[in-house]
Amino acid sequence: MLADDRIFLGASRHKDDSLNKAEYLNLGYANRHGLVTGATGTGKTVSLQILAEGFSAAGVPVFAADIKGDLSGIALAGTAEGKEFLTARAEKIGFAEEYAFRDSPTIFWDLFGEQGHPVRTTVSEIGPLILSRLLDLTDVQEGVLNIAFKIADEEGLLLLDLKDLQSLLAHIAERSKEISGQYGNVSRASVGAIQRQLLVLEQQGGEEFFGEPALDIRDLMRTSHDGRGIVSVLAADKLMASPRLYATFLLWLLSELFEELPEVGDPDRPRLVFFFDEAHLLFDEAPKALVDKVEQVVKLIRSKGVGVYFVTQNPLDVPDSVLSQLGNRLQHALRADTPREAKAVKTAAETFRPNPEFETEEVITNLGVGEALVSTLAEKGVPSMVERTLIRPPSGRLGPITEAERQKVLAASPVHGLYDKPVDRQSAHEILKERAEARAAAEEEAEAAADETAARQKAGKTSASSSSSNGGGIVGSIIDGLFGRSGRRQSVVETAAKQAARTFAAELSRRLTRGVLGSVKRR
Repeated sequence: MLADDRIFLGASRHKDDSLNKAEYLNLGYANRHGLVTGATGTGKTVSLQILAEGFSAAGVPVFAADIKGDLSGIALAGTAEGKEFLTARAEKIGFAEEYAFRDSPTIFWDLFGEQGHPVRTTVSEIGPLILSRLLDLTDVQEGVLNIAFKIADEEGLLLLDLKDLQSLLAHIAERSKEISGQYGNVSRASVGAIQRQLLVLEQQGGEEFFGEPALDIRDLMRTSHDGRGIVSVLAADKLMASPRLYATFLLWLLSELFEELPEVGDPDRPRLVFFFDEAHLLFDEAPKALVDKVEQVVKLIRSKGVGVYFVTQNPLDVPDSVLSQLGNRLQHALRADTPREAKAVKTAAETFRPNPEFETEEVITNLGVGEALVSTLAEKGVPSMVERTLIRPPSGRLGPITEAERQKVLAASPVHGLYDKPVDRQSAHEILKERAEARAAAEEEAEAAADETAARQKAGKTSASSSSSNGGGIVGSIIDGLFGRSGRRQSVVETAAKQAARTFAAELSRRLTRGVLGSVKRR
């Protein structure tokens, strides 16, 4: 699988079907990203699996989404029983002696906590820009959401889960006139529209995604006791029913890696490889500002030692600005039955360095299952000439594992018990609720004091001497009724408490800095 810090991908062949040479992915250039494309049923998932197995064997942790459940087989060793075509392929490409069935160390994750360890993040960490994308907000509504995050930062209101954000928005609606004068127009209609979108998100499973304990990205960068990189597999079959949530989660994860990891320059191998399956979901109807941010992150994250590999059916699914950043490419068969499909074939062909032995555009439509056009970065980062390649068979199981097998892997997981139980600590919802209750109690007390004062006034008048001896008579009674005998002293205490709260909020605001995609920089 590995030779001289390279991952074996398969063997290219000549026109007469004779073997040409072995094709490799150089680990030293693996953080310069990649693209795996092809129509349904052409072998993209197998290519993803053999890449993940190769990186794992090289000690590189991997994160990948499992859209159909097929990738889960990577956790168990494959078998030749009923899969004779695997050993036949190994023999055909001259890989029979090295080929062996083997599992890869695996951690299963699931945003819903059903097929893997729960994955959570906080509302504060995801930030207003990505959250606006998730909620499909208008520019005006996005502006209101940014104001909400600004107020939360200034007032020390932790936004951990959806009810925190919902409570904050209700609080902002109550203070809309005051806030509009300071930050710009905040209408109740805009706040209501955001609240409705939050309700839709909650019904789609967002309630499970937002909360604590939040995912620590270091748990995605683990290695096993024998030095192999652990493969983190995200169960995404149910998640695909909420495609915007799926795309937003992966975008957030990418931004977290970008913000938290230190610069490492050009390492001899990546620190982590990130596979983004169904990549078109990230860019569908995405505003240009967001696409620009994604391009910026993809361009700069390579210096953090992270390789990003987009997996999609059509190369046109990825914007040209991002496509130009993807140096390592595996192109499976494409169809050309419609004008758009023909354009995609032409686009894919033009991205490869030509091979004089064949017409790339013609070959793309004639590739067999498990066959791909391969071009990887060679010496000095120059793309190699495209080769028609028979992809090597995987070492792990081909296809999904059973539920019992999945539970066994979960029980032996190195993060078992760390994320399984949710935590609900005091945050914006609880703080705002306490404030509202205290305000209501204060109003009730003031009303009672006013009623008591009115009753005293009605009781009759006293003489001037009596007024003097009683420390102010009616005036004293009014003061005592409104404030109580400790009213002035209590006012001083409240003032000091408010000042302390403002000091804390200012300090928190100074420490809360947001990165290129609006998420909190935890350090």
